[in-house]
Amino acid sequence: MLISPAMNAALREARFAGDAALDASGVRAARLAAPHVPDADRLVHGPSERCARTAEALGLRSVAENAVRDWELGRWSGARLDEVGAREPEGVAAWLGDPSAAPHGGESLLGLCARAGTWLDSLTGEGRVLAVTEPSLLRAALVHALALPPQAFWRLDVTPLTLTELSGRSGRWNLRVGRPLADRQGGGEAERGAS
Repeated sequence: MLISPAMNAALREARFAGDAALDASGVRAARLAAPHVPDADRLVHGPSERCARTAEALGLRSVAENAVRDWELGRWSGARLDEVGAREPEGVAAWLGDPSAAPHGGESLLGLCARAGTWLDSLTGEGRVLAVTEPSLLRAALVHALALPPQAFWRLDVTPLTLTELSGRSGRWNLRVGRPLADRQGGGEAERGAS
């Protein structure tokens, strides 16, 4: 089970990664969603401040796991997309068009998908695992789990504080995607559990 972290300023500003903390509305939304988090045998979160604070606000006693860290975007980390696009239009075009490109000096999309897949496939026999992780890792895990072409990564939208569930095992994953942890008004009953 993968939960996307709550909103923060970096997400609102369309920044590449960066380790920005949650803002007050993100903390409040995560606290409201806490009663709707399904039970799990193992709880982990990405090492970013955003993931750690989301897990904390959800009331989870999770541990940081480096394997579910955000996409490593090198020198673009923390910059806004429009700024990078103005400075390095060819680099952004290569990054968006070629899954093996890493013009930022960090991890390529293929590298991110391979890392997410390695982590996902390592979970065999661990019971129900819940990870609070950045949208990029969540999208890469879905590309791997469903054997999608890497370009499908750009077509997957992940909104804050949604639950994406994968069941099965390495080589045969089933998907239940993007269930809100609470209704949009903040606090309505959401369906519990996984299928």
